[in-house]
Amino acid sequence: MRQFLRSTIGTSLLISLGLWLIGCSDFVGHGYWNIVYKNSSRAAPASIVLVSLDDAPTIGTAEEARLLDAVRRTMPRNVFFDLAVNPGSDPRGDADLARAVASYDKDLTFVVRASRLDKFTPESFKFPPKQIRGGAPLALSAWSSNFLYVVERAPYSVELEGRSYPTLSTVLAGVKPAWQSQYYPDFSVDPDRVRRVSGRDLLKGLVPPSELAGQTVIVTSLGQAATGRYFGREMVPLVMHDIAGAVALAKPLNTNLGFLPLLLLALVTLAFGSRTRQRRLKVLIYAAVVAIVLFAPAPLRQQGVILSPDLAILMLTSYGLLRLWQLRTRRIQHTSVSGLPNLLALTTSKLEVGRDVVVAVIARYEEILATLPHALHGECARQIERRLSIGSGAGEIFHSDGGHFAWTEEARPLEMQLSHLQGLRSLFSAPLQVGEHTFDTNIHFGLDRNEGLDALTRVNSALASANEAMGNGRAIELFESHRLAEAPWELSLHARIEEGLRNGDIWLAFQSQLDLRQKRVVGAEALIRWNHPTRGPIAPDAFILQAERAGRIDSLTYWVLEEAITAALELNAIGPRFQMSINLSAQMVDKADLVGNFSEIVRRRGIDPDLLTIEVTETSSVRNRPAACHNLAELRALGFRLSIDDFGTGEASLTYLADLPSDELKIDRRFVSRLLTSDRDRAIVTNTILLAHALGQTVVAEGIEDSETLARLRELGCDHAQGFFIGRPQPFEAFRGEYAKGLSRKTGVV
Repeated sequence: MRQFLRSTIGTSLLISLGLWLIGCSDFVGHGYWNIVYKNSSRAAPASIVLVSLDDAPTIGTAEEARLLDAVRRTMPRNVFFDLAVNPGSDPRGDADLARAVASYDKDLTFVVRASRLDKFTPESFKFPPKQIRGGAPLALSAWSSNFLYVVERAPYSVELEGRSYPTLSTVLAGVKPAWQSQYYPDFSVDPDRVRRVSGRDLLKGLVPPSELAGQTVIVTSLGQAATGRYFGREMVPLVMHDIAGAVALAKPLNTNLGFLPLLLLALVTLAFGSRTRQRRLKVLIYAAVVAIVLFAPAPLRQQGVILSPDLAILMLTSYGLLRLWQLRTRRIQHTSVSGLPNLLALTTSKLEVGRDVVVAVIARYEEILATLPHALHGECARQIERRLSIGSGAGEIFHSDGGHFAWTEEARPLEMQLSHLQGLRSLFSAPLQVGEHTFDTNIHFGLDRNEGLDALTRVNSALASANEAMGNGRAIELFESHRLAEAPWELSLHARIEEGLRNGDIWLAFQSQLDLRQKRVVGAEALIRWNHPTRGPIAPDAFILQAERAGRIDSLTYWVLEEAITAALELNAIGPRFQMSINLSAQMVDKADLVGNFSEIVRRRGIDPDLLTIEVTETSSVRNRPAACHNLAELRALGFRLSIDDFGTGEASLTYLADLPSDELKIDRRFVSRLLTSDRDRAIVTNTILLAHALGQTVVAEGIEDSETLARLRELGCDHAQGFFIGRPQPFEAFRGEYAKGLSRKTGVV
């Protein structure tokens, strides 16, 4: 049962029942029958004739008596007196009316109408005086309405003070109360097509007796009669509802089956249609049930069987809207080109327990698509999907237009899972053949194993890991759970850096650079540090890397430049020439505004650019190498000294050295630290020094931690040295104090 209620049909049923409970079905039912009866019209039975005194402003008992005498002379079948009787003002007229009524014996029935709809109390009915009515029978007109006060139904009889009175329609139709307590008029009877005779003409003898002979005559005054709303029309005299009720009661059946049959039919048909695989048959089934619900009630009502379509219509409408929403969602969750479900479909699904989320990203996917005709984009995605599906065994692969493919797998032990993904990567060693185009592919994986988190978080985690793997050149990146805890910190890093700069938590440390020939400190490297008030010291690599990823490294770099210039000006003021080195992120090297900003800062601060050395890490992460080389050449032309930092650790050090007109080369600490113990590292350092000197470069060795390494570097001809043995990074005040002391002693480290 719970599964049924969660289905589209069950949800539609619950929605329609909820709307029914709050009364929305009343609007549907009213609108339905109003449309039906506005487009259907039939004449009233010819045996019913209205004799109306429409032109009389007031009708007294004397005139009512003369009208009844005139009607009786035409020999009608029976007569219904539907006029108000107000005795007392004309005693003679009252007596004449009593005599006229008595002359009919039992063939005249007084009609007594309720003063208002839906109210059937003794006070609601004004019965004619006993002295006038005599023994004539009574028929009540008592109607119930819907929420818009449209007359809808009437009881077979009304109980008043222990006595049962039949209603007018039942007397007109000559039927007795049935097992149902109420009946429903046939509103297809057109009020304008009820036979009418002018009471004034009848009194003047202008109406032939054959017009009324043998007929059922209702004596009334249409101009003064009570009115009510009529389905398909506006206000009409209530006597028209009585006639419509009599027409309905004259049918073989007058049974109200309610809403249940059509609702059950809709449920069964929709259930059958939803299980049908053939699209054409499904459409036919749905069309059939809609046609039955919309068009069957009207002809059945003409046969006396009343079905309420309102709840079934609500059910079908709810089901249709839900299906449209599902189809729209399905279209949104499927890429228009490949036809594969996209990542949104995976994030909105429920992940089973014991499943890993894997995202694969194809490097340079946009370039591949740009090379292909648009008609082959889908084929390219499907070829990748087939390889992933075969290798992973996943039943469904999800795809995004950015070259990401995601799926879930059984959670194996980590080493086994990593080995599995490495094997899956080998499937892409063979090139893709898309049409006439051949492409080599490089694939990277992001893996999330954090069970218990929602699907959206896990997919985004795997997606971030896949992008990180591609950015770092790794095959697989695992998203660890602790990174989720760090995510708020990393995502708000820029604001925290700005706060740290304002309150002094971020500061510059200065590390000495020793001239090995002069044996004195001739420069320093400005190194950024961060002491967070709650997290303590934060490693530079941790926040600088995040700042680079977020594209927020610019403001940090310009702040370092300003602070380094301040320090350089002060140090140069107290001694000989002092060179200040600062680091420039690879993320900034190729920016168009780099040269202009550096030039403006040194001009404003009034410092010779030759006193500043810009250290650039040789890295493949520079996006536009020609632009980077151009900017660095421009900075050198302005007077800045350029240094290649961490030489030998990149992918193309010699190419970078050849392209960049640099002044200085810094040997990475990994080679310097093994200078005394490794012949290979010693050979690398030796030849790097020779190469740099051959190119007119100054050589700086980093990571010196003992006197033996320093001595060997001096023997090899290294120019400058930097490391803990020379001096640890320290705040400017401490650095300036030691530098000043060194100048006063005029000695250096030997």
